[in-house]
Amino acid sequence: MPAKKTDAEQVGARQALLDLFNANQERVFYSRQFEVLLEDRWFHWITNRALHQLIEEGLVLSDPYRLSNGVPVFLVRHRGYRYHRRESARVLALIDEYSHHDVSRDVGWQGEALVLEGFVRNQFVLLDRNAQSYGDKVWTDSNHDLDFVLERDGVGYGVEVKNQLGYMDHDELVRKTEMCRSLGLRSVFAVRMLPKDWINEVIDSGGFALIMKYQLYPKARRALVERMREELELPVDTPGALFDGTMKRFLDWHEKNV
Repeated sequence: MPAKKTDAEQVGARQALLDLFNANQERVFYSRQFEVLLEDRWFHWITNRALHQLIEEGLVLSDPYRLSNGVPVFLVRHRGYRYHRRESARVLALIDEYSHHDVSRDVGWQGEALVLEGFVRNQFVLLDRNAQSYGDKVWTDSNHDLDFVLERDGVGYGVEVKNQLGYMDHDELVRKTEMCRSLGLRSVFAVRMLPKDWINEVIDSGGFALIMKYQLYPKARRALVERMREELELPVDTPGALFDGTMKRFLDWHEKNV
């Protein structure tokens, strides 16, 4: 993206953030929350830079914390919010709860289970899991693997699932795309969200970005998910299967490319 356009986008994100703080002067937020809330308008990194600009300008205040797993997190608030400690503690406790290892593990498994079920329900055949090969071809350039290798109508797909709020790592997306190309597979990235530029990269490589829009939790975590939605406005849900429209987009693409 050209520098001038990037600067203009950051100006817009800065104003949107400032408006949010001014309208919610007695709320505590955190950076990932803003990235997700504004992702329909700006890439995560633009929102993050705009937030840090507001902090540097002293228009909002930031407090560093560490979760129980040692991961740092910054809570941010309007500079006029003086008695914030109780609210900060509540927000931090919720972030800590859904960031716990057991929850993260369950969410990872749930994402893979729902994506696999969606493909199998639509007559795709599972050939391998945690795969580094397809047919007589083997990937040896790194220790990366693909979550699933599936096949239908003579077409093989390498499927990578990332059931997380933030974007997947771009270097991993590039490497998994190279891996699929080397193995003779079409790449499929089943993710909550990707930047449009990255989606275009996947499309240009002959692959498909299966955008789920929501982070998918098991039904046993429903109470936690409701709090995440109500208190942090995060795009999380507990569906029993992928939404019909999600798989339909892929099936339509598959039929056009067979």
